[in-house]
Amino acid sequence: MSIALLSVFFLVFIARSTAQANAKANSIQLEINNLSQEERALRQRATEIKASLTSDQQQTLAAAHSLVGRKRFSWSRLFADLEGALPASVRVSRISVRDVAARGSQTVAELDLAVFAKSSSTVTEMISQMDHTGIFQADLRSQNLQKGRGEAGTEYELYVIYTPRAGAPSNSDQAANIASVDSNGGNR
Repeated sequence: MSIALLSVFFLVFIARSTAQANAKANSIQLEINNLSQEERALRQRATEIKASLTSDQQQTLAAAHSLVGRKRFSWSRLFADLEGALPASVRVSRISVRDVAARGSQTVAELDLAVFAKSSSTVTEMISQMDHTGIFQADLRSQNLQKGRGEAGTEYELYVIYTPRAGAPSNSDQAANIASVDSNGGNR
C-alpha cells in the first residue's frame, strides 16, 4: 500500500511539474512573439525615417556614424603596437587614418604611414615583421630620397591595415598591473 501511495504522490508531483514547465514555455513563447512584433515595428519605423531623410541629412547621418566609429579607435594602442613593430633605426614622419570601421566585433583602421630610414633593407624587414605580427598588413606605396635635410635617407610611404588584437591590454592596463604588483611587494 505504501508503494502505491508513493507512486501516486510522485505521479501528482510529475504532473504538476509538467504543467508548470508547460506554462513557463507558453509564457516565454508569448514573450518571444511580442519581441518579434516589436522588432518588426521598429524596423519598419527605421525604414520610414530613412525614406523621409533628404540626401543631405543622409550624408550627415553617415558622417555622424563615422565619427562614432572613430571614437572607438584607440590611438594609444596604435602607438604602442607601432612602437613594438618598428626598428629603432626607423622613424615615423607622418601618420594619418584613412578610415576606421567595425568588422564584426573588431575595429579595423586603414592608415597612411610615412617612415624615414637610411636603408631599404631595414624597411623591407620592418614590413615583413609587421605582417608577421598579425596586427598590421603593410604595403609599400612609394619612396622618396631625402637629401639636404640634415641626414641622408629615404622616406617610405606605406598603406597599412591595422587590426588591434581583441582583449590586448593597453599601456594603461599594463601600468595598472605593474603598479598592482609593486604595491603588493613584488619586484619587477
